Amino acid sequence: MTAWRKFKSLLIFCAGLLTAAQGQNCGGLVQGPNGTIESPGFPHGYPNYANCTWIIITGERNRIQLSFHTFALEEDFDILSIYDGQPQQGNLKVRLSGFQLPSSIVSTGSILTLCFTTDFAVSAQGFRAIYEVLPSHTCGNPGEIPKGVLHGTRFNIGDKIRYSCISGYILEGHAMLTCIVSPGNGASWDFPVPFCRAEGACGGTLRGTSGTIASPHFPSEYENNADCTWTILAEPGDTIALVFTDFQLEEGYDFLEISGTEAPSICYNDIETT
Repeated sequence: MTAWRKFKSLLIFCAGLLTAAQGQNCGGLVQGPNGTIESPGFPHGYPNYANCTWIIITGERNRIQLSFHTFALEEDFDILSIYDGQPQQGNLKVRLSGFQLPSSIVSTGSILTLCFTTDFAVSAQGFRAIYEVLPSHTCGNPGEIPKGVLHGTRFNIGDKIRYSCISGYILEGHAMLTCIVSPGNGASWDFPVPFCRAEGACGGTLRGTSGTIASPHFPSEYENNADCTWTILAEPGDTIALVFTDFQLEEGYDFLEISGTEAPSICYNDIETT
């Protein structure tokens, strides 16, 4: 398929999305070396029943970096889904919700899609994101992490960066990341961006390909009346393996309950383009 035919099909696709957005002025085809994408109504709150899709497209040898400056969505009910390519289930890169500022996202190809959907009640401020077109030899700036520090200012193939946490917080994940060659002669970081958790913190949301969960103060004894919930998020189609290396609870009185669920498919504007 030529670049012009692909452009035409995406343009027709976006026109259909705008019609389906129930009158909201949001979504569309986005081009240019850089720009801003905001939820409708930002910063004064987004509407209910929004369904917006933005498709960022650049040259075939380039990639796209998306960095968030503001992010506030009703957790678990208002969702921003980001696709590495066209909005098809197999291309889903991450599903975002809540009030924590996400890390930067870099596409592996020349298309990045944002799909924003909201439910029938309750809204928040919304989001504001900046995109920038990158050459294929750079991994892009993965961004700061809450309560953390990024060491390193070069993000090309072969460069290394390191993360640390401020006092009172512990790093979860890999501290050192290396920009490596990825399939298709692109570039990507060899590990997911880590995060900082408070010392002795109980519960939280975990992302990435691996990590560690421990009861409060482990290996010391946990306190009485603890009530902790950890949520592990994986990409659609992936499974999560939980392996215990230590386990000792007061029998009959202290419990660890484990349950799993399949995340729903949120973006229904999944139209095949040819």
